[in-house]
Amino acid sequence: MKSHHHPHPQSQLEVWLAEEARLLHTLNSGAGPGVARPEQVAGKSGLEVMQAMLQGELPYPPIAKTLDFMLISVGEGSATFQGTPGVPHFNPMGTVHGGWFATLLDSALGCAVHTCMPPGRAYTTAELSVNIVRALTPKVQRVRAIGRVIHCGRQLATADAQLIGPDGTLYAHATTTCLVFEVKQPPAAQG
Repeated sequence: MKSHHHPHPQSQLEVWLAEEARLLHTLNSGAGPGVARPEQVAGKSGLEVMQAMLQGELPYPPIAKTLDFMLISVGEGSATFQGTPGVPHFNPMGTVHGGWFATLLDSALGCAVHTCMPPGRAYTTAELSVNIVRALTPKVQRVRAIGRVIHCGRQLATADAQLIGPDGTLYAHATTTCLVFEVKQPPAAQG
């Protein structure tokens, strides 16, 4: 008999792992880790930049490799990251360090805000607030940080995010305030 409740955690984990494998294949055959050059992003909206990153056309940030997490999807005002909690992220108590939670959540929050930036506008995180509600160990094979924009104005943007496991368990939640500003565009290439 089919139930209309949450999918079985194992099957949800399998879906997450399959998405991750598909994306890793794209990313590994693409630009790799690094920072996009100004002319690569000039004239693109934040959403277009994030989409180009997912397609391997633009480099993805090196911290993703360092801390074992990756961008999974973006939409207008939303971003989802997936992370693998591991021993390299442990604090002295043998659980995943709060900084790892914060980095994943900050990434989801910031990238959600980034998707709302028109060409020529950028943002910087001014405030990050993280609530950790449950410890994390590698027993939880993957977590997702799901960020969504609450407000995006000309000078301020706010967003919130949740860090959840495949079974829907909440591990942490966070909010951010970002400052929005104008970017000096690089001069157009001479013809």
